[in-house]
Parts: sequence; structure tokens; C-alpha cells
Amino acid sequence: MFETETREAVLRVGREGARWLSTGWDGGEWRADAAYNVSVPEGFDRTDLDAYLAERRRAAGFDDPGPALLTGVELRHARGARCGPVSAVATAGVSNPAALPMDPGGSRTSDPDSDATDLGSAPDSDPEIGTVNVVVGTDRALAPGALPNLLAVAVETKTATLLAETGFPGTTSDAVIAACDPAGEETTFSGSATEVGACARACVREAVRAGLESRYGDATDATIPESVADADYGTETDRRAEVFEL
Repeated sequence: MFETETREAVLRVGREGARWLSTGWDGGEWRADAAYNVSVPEGFDRTDLDAYLAERRRAAGFDDPGPALLTGVELRHARGARCGPVSAVATAGVSNPAALPMDPGGSRTSDPDSDATDLGSAPDSDPEIGTVNVVVGTDRALAPGALPNLLAVAVETKTATLLAETGFPGTTSDAVIAACDPAGEETTFSGSATEVGACARACVREAVRAGLESRYGDATDATIPESVADADYGTETDRRAEVFEL
């Protein structure tokens, strides 16, 4: 399985020669021995993220470059799960929820002057205010289309889990990395009905739920906001799109 190690608030998820697909900073496709989830301190305001991530890796003693995600959640709240040929790790903070009402009726974002589609998207936005980050990997060698589909399965599962546990489909800064081992058993598909997809769903669900329990459970004094208005940050998509016939 993918190996995990945490040092100096840097979580390393390792697999030699793995293929990675990231939605985070400097994302896209990677071929590397590791990916990272980096916890940033309160008041984090660095914008030179490539340099910052390299500094954090070196300080933690991790030499391998690779895709990286940023989170304000302390890594003591990180949780992992394994099922069959898949494993996943997650950190979950929801102080900046992103609500998506199915029937928007004049509601507003928590910042009335903000653009709901832009919050959290800029490089200098505040990654420390929340974020649900997931890294999921399989020891199978996935076909070219199956790795992006594994990422889609992970995002779908993260969304369903957050809706069930918090009432929100996500936050303004969620990110996911999906990975596979090119040296593993060749696998063409990764959808929900396949072994890889079903195991990924189970892993992501359990890792996110456990991460939420660690961060917001009965043993803590933290609470999940009941609405965007109750949150420190967040957005609600109150705009409508024009529907047209094809």
C-alpha cells in the first residue's frame, strides 16, 4: 500500500514511481515517489507557494518532489483508511463551507461584495481557514482514463460524505490527489462498480468521516457551522445559469 509518514506538520504519502493527478496548487499530472499534505500555521500569507512547499519538505527531511496540498487543519487530525487495493488519507476542516442550494432564492455569500465563483480560487487565498484534502491511491496500474476517473470517484465520495455529515457539499478550498502504481496489475476501469472504485469510495468515506470526528467530535470544543452565515468564511452559490435546449 502507499506509505504514510508525518514530520514537522508535513504528511508524506509515498509510492515509488507512482502516477499522481492533483487538483491542488501546481496540480495536474505528476510522476513522483511521493505526494504531500502540508499543514500551514495560523496567519499564513505566503504567495510563493513553490518555494514555500520546497522549504517545508526540506525542513521535514523529505527530499522527493511531488504534488502537494495545503491545509489549516493540524495533522494530528489526519486519518487514513484501507480497503482492498486502495488506501486514502484525509484532513477535514469546514470553517469555510461552500453551500449549493438547489433552489437559490436571493441568499448571499457571507461577504456580500464577493463573487461566489471566485472565493478561495486565487493563489493568495487563505488555505488555512478550512479545506477538506484527500489523497487516494491504488496499487493497480490504471489505464489513462481510469486515473482521472478515480479522482472523480474520490471527489464524488467526499461530497456525499460531507453532505451527510455537515450539510455542505464542500468548502471553498477542497482538493484531491489520486494516484496509481504503474508497476501494478493493469486495470482498465475505476468506476464505482469496479473493485478499485468501490474500495476508493469506502476509503474516502471512512477517512473523511474519521477526520471530521477527530476535528469536531465530542472530545473537542470545535463545532461545524450550521450555515454559511454562521461560518467564519464561506460562500453560497446564489446565482442561476440560463438553461437552453440542444
